[in-house]
Amino acid sequence: MGVRPPAGHRANVGIVLVNPAGEVFVGRRRDTPDAWQMPQGGIDRGETVRAAAARELAEEAGTDRAEAIAETPDWLTYELPGNLARRLWGGRYRGQAQKWVLMRFTGTDADIDLFRHKPPEFDAWRWVSTSELLASIVAFKRPVYEQVLAAFAEDLERLRRHG
Repeated sequence: MGVRPPAGHRANVGIVLVNPAGEVFVGRRRDTPDAWQMPQGGIDRGETVRAAAARELAEEAGTDRAEAIAETPDWLTYELPGNLARRLWGGRYRGQAQKWVLMRFTGTDADIDLFRHKPPEFDAWRWVSTSELLASIVAFKRPVYEQVLAAFAEDLERLRRHG
């Protein structure tokens, strides 16, 4: 797929942040009780995928202590439920097209500060296994998360074994 996202989808970047134990960072959305997700956000005009990933990680997890390892080559898309599609972004998009970046966390838990950026996106965070990640994600995003984990499977396994 090309540089532009498929029509009707907002260009977005997602971050799979992995700690030395091979666990993945998830945050609980402030605006949706019990909705956990990996950091993600829009790609600004003229911004590269990896630059967007670094910016979003700083905004949502409050850290820049990470190293990019890999990037999905294709856009992965999901459709928003009808009520969200009408409400978000002025109803201009029916879903999001995402490029995902796998990042190794190079800091300590003390380097994560959800409240560094105002307003914060998340009100809590934790490290989870990939199976726990899939079990805790909202249903409409689960297929994309499965694709992301499959795309990064070899790298995730290597990070689990060698940190």
